Amino acid sequence: MTLLITVLAAVITTVIWYTRKNNDMKLGSLMFMFWGASLMWLGDAIFEYAELGAQYFTPELKDMINDSFLGLSVVALALVIWVVILLVSDPRGKIKGLLKKHTSAVS
Repeated sequence: MTLLITVLAAVITTVIWYTRKNNDMKLGSLMFMFWGASLMWLGDAIFEYAELGAQYFTPELKDMINDSFLGLSVVALALVIWVVILLVSDPRGKIKGLLKKHTSAVS
């Protein structure tokens, strides 16, 4: 489930990134985080399949729920990191404008 969730997030982000004309919202960073996580989970799936064999394809419900929570946590963490990147880079100048307005109001 972790692999499925991160691949789905990566594909959705890639489509959005590819269809946008400009990259002012740093979607490329988010896309690469999702694809990196997908590659990591793919490696995990390969090694787990090598260990378990065909039993890998019949997980218990408890394991599927745990994997789903882990996949959603990875997506949430990538989104948090992306928001921090946006706040630091301030691509549209919103934070700089708010700080300018705040400092001029204090003076």
